[in-house]
Amino acid sequence: MLLLPGAEPFSHEGSATGVLLCHGFTGSPQSLRPWAEHLADRGLTVSLPLLPGHGTRWQDLQRTGWQDWYAAVDRALRELTDRCEHVFVGGLSMGAALALRLAARRGAAVRGVVAVNPAVTFPRLQGRALPVLRHVVPTTRGLISDIAREGVVEVGYDRVPLHAAYSLRALFARVREELPQVTQPLLLLRSRVDHVVPASDTALVRAAVSATDITEHVLEFSFHVATLDRDAERIFQETDAFISRLATRKTARDGT
Repeated sequence: MLLLPGAEPFSHEGSATGVLLCHGFTGSPQSLRPWAEHLADRGLTVSLPLLPGHGTRWQDLQRTGWQDWYAAVDRALRELTDRCEHVFVGGLSMGAALALRLAARRGAAVRGVVAVNPAVTFPRLQGRALPVLRHVVPTTRGLISDIAREGVVEVGYDRVPLHAAYSLRALFARVREELPQVTQPLLLLRSRVDHVVPASDTALVRAAVSATDITEHVLEFSFHVATLDRDAERIFQETDAFISRLATRKTARDGT
């Protein structure tokens, strides 16, 4: 199956500090590629996988579920931990939810988490209809390209397959249950105006995790896909500072 232009995964072999980035639902690595390339330019080892069912056509996503998406990022994390001393995970929207689940389940393998407009809830009205509606209507209107910056387009699907959306709802429920297991340092970056994910999702994450080292920044000039928007450089700079601070800190795992 041919990939959409720009949807290719990205990887870079760099230092002993690794970063795994996870893209969002119906999106592709293109939405995080500038972030990944920035980290690579800083000399870090970077992995930005293409999630199963994404980057081709919506019919392929219809045949996958959250277990497939999570397995892909979990495998990428294992590959990074095999060759890196410290590994950070980050993501946008659903990708942030996947990153938080990795932190909850993989413990010390994850040094810190960067979550950009994290999505952990599903609209209540649509969620109630999904169990039945997904068997009647295959798709609904897509969610891509919520970007304030003119002329910038997100590569992804303009349709949301409802079987996959039903699985997404199940993923969010699972992640919410596991948030108290997240103890790693957390960097939250939330757009002031987001037409896809409510600000309450970020607040829910912050309240539910057990982490004590939490930093939150509001992105004033971007919509949902902030990694391609006017605050992209702010995201890159805050990520640099977060990783630099933590990668040089001695931990119990280091034997000190």
